Amino acid sequence: MSVLLKVSCIETLYFDRIYALFGVSIEVQEGEIFTVLGPNGAGKTTLLKTVAGLLKDQPKKGEIHFAGQRIDGWQPEAIARLGIVYVPEDRGLFKELTVEENLELGLWGRRDADVAKDLAFVHSMFPILKERARQQAETLSGGEQQMLALGRAMLRRPRLLMLDEPSLGLAPRIAKSVYEALAAISRTGTTILLVEQNARLALGVAQRGAIFETGRVVLEGTAKELSENADVREVYLGVGTTEASAQDSTKEWQLYRKKRRW
Repeated sequence: MSVLLKVSCIETLYFDRIYALFGVSIEVQEGEIFTVLGPNGAGKTTLLKTVAGLLKDQPKKGEIHFAGQRIDGWQPEAIARLGIVYVPEDRGLFKELTVEENLELGLWGRRDADVAKDLAFVHSMFPILKERARQQAETLSGGEQQMLALGRAMLRRPRLLMLDEPSLGLAPRIAKSVYEALAAISRTGTTILLVEQNARLALGVAQRGAIFETGRVVLEGTAKELSENADVREVYLGVGTTEASAQDSTKEWQLYRKKRRW
């Protein structure tokens, strides 16, 4: 597989003085699911926003290449036209519009012959969207809103789909169905860059990934390698922890910082 996205030693700052990313480098292969894991404040969302061009004058240092073309410093709309689609944590829906109208926004500007086929694919993945076509987006459940956000994103025919915490706030059963949809999307050849805190779900579908901490990449490898890493298993997968410590995430994180091996 060829490298589709190459992020090289980027540094991203907020307010020109607060470092969010320090020398971050990752490579995402075409056709794979690459997951970025880490605690809150690790810089995961900042990475996606930097790639999408949503942070003005960022990155301050480093380079971002997409399909062999350097894109750091580009305007967000120019980056989007390359086929990079970003689904934010809040899903970015127009909640006062109907399900059908939100999907139509995903088709905006498209005049190709595959529109009907792509819409049928979205409806086959998420039948509830067809059933509730005339229902306002704000009346959908959290899981249904995530399905709508994914469906709309797929109608843009993304070459790179970037997702920020797609399982956030979802019941385990619904989160599992969303991840089954991600696996189906991946089988179409779409490359996915996935930010998550639910390591078990993310590593279950990803081929490779990286662990972020305080704006740095501290570990990278295949999903199998990460799943078998002792620190990842204890902190992110809950293997080897007591039930009490697993329920106390603050205590667990403090313990982890003392004993981590990277």
